[in-house]
Amino acid sequence: MGLLDLFKKKAKERPPEESKEANGTLAVYSGMRVEVTTDTGQILFVAKLLGLHGNKAELHQYSESEIAEDAESIRARIRGYSDYERKAVYMEGVITPGPKHIWQVEELAVVHVGNDRAFFRLETNLEATVTMFSGLTMGEKPCKLLNISVGGASVGSEYRYHEGDKFLLKVRLLEDRPESAMFTQIVRVIEKGNGKFEYGCRFIGLTETDQEQITKNIFTAQRQKRGRP
Repeated sequence: MGLLDLFKKKAKERPPEESKEANGTLAVYSGMRVEVTTDTGQILFVAKLLGLHGNKAELHQYSESEIAEDAESIRARIRGYSDYERKAVYMEGVITPGPKHIWQVEELAVVHVGNDRAFFRLETNLEATVTMFSGLTMGEKPCKLLNISVGGASVGSEYRYHEGDKFLLKVRLLEDRPESAMFTQIVRVIEKGNGKFEYGCRFIGLTETDQEQITKNIFTAQRQKRGRP
């Protein structure tokens, strides 16, 4: 996909027929990105939901997990995000670890569908840059990465942008990893006063490889913040 293609308006994609699940509610489909937590909210890992059939599915793990492959089955909360409907999907199910980071899911059920955020956000305060390709603020400008998730980020800046603006966000999430670059669109603008702004952004045009790499970096950074290797 070329640079200009990412900045064109895209027709809304339709979900696969398989997505009509959960008692007729348009909610769950194979390929959905999900975050898996315990009943108490402890995050376990991020995965892709695949092999959906009735109330059974597989979770193909993206990020690292502290649960051993020979662990017993546990009841978990599974929070996904529909790329087609732009909605968060809350599920529950019993997950069982297996080889090659593939988890079996049984008793899968949707408990809630909403417009709220779908993925864990890592709070940060990192130096970053925003590059606009047109307009009065064209060029690379400094900013602060305030938080980041698989689907988007929040940035702070002294420069004025507008809802719908698209730019290239570059940041180094980990000192020993290459710089990440994500094409981004502003979906929310908050004026903080004193000439400062906070922008809620969503990532656009990410490939599966991009999503997996961002997820791995986020969870590695989270573990480092907790003092774990």
